[in-house]
Amino acid sequence: MTGKDETELSGLFRAAIAGNERAYADFLHRIAALVRGFVRRKIVQGGVDPEDVVQETLLAIHVKRHTWREDAPVLPWVYAIARFKLIDAFRRRGRRIEIEIDEIAETFAEPEAETVSERDINRALDGLPPAQRSVVSAISVDGRSIGETAAKLGVSETAVRVSLHRGLAAIAKRFGRQ
Repeated sequence: MTGKDETELSGLFRAAIAGNERAYADFLHRIAALVRGFVRRKIVQGGVDPEDVVQETLLAIHVKRHTWREDAPVLPWVYAIARFKLIDAFRRRGRRIEIEIDEIAETFAEPEAETVSERDINRALDGLPPAQRSVVSAISVDGRSIGETAAKLGVSETAVRVSLHRGLAAIAKRFGRQ
């Protein structure tokens, strides 16, 4: 910014305070660009959105415009407000750092597929009556449907459903789950 820019901005702000809406719109547009650059240079790490600080600064300028002394330069006053709004944003963020998940996604381990050994399956099926063991094994281990299991065992589908339910409930109870 040059002294000429400071003079122009001070003139625009004086006109705005006097009621010139066009001058106020022009002032805010030019100040927003300056504040945006200032804030972006100050934010090194994530967690604070520069645009939020710009909007809060513009709002504070609007609310506190009556505190500006017309014989003083406007830019130091604007930058002081922006600096305080930036400090407020950092305080709200606290000591935590926010990182985009896409930046670190490759560092996460792939989830391992849960595998169940044949021994674990046999252990779960032990203790079930033979009819329930056949039903639970056919449906849960072999992946057969209720209809296929009923046809294979020569019983009704209702009987298969009841045996499956009772068998799974017994296994859950045995391993401490309800």
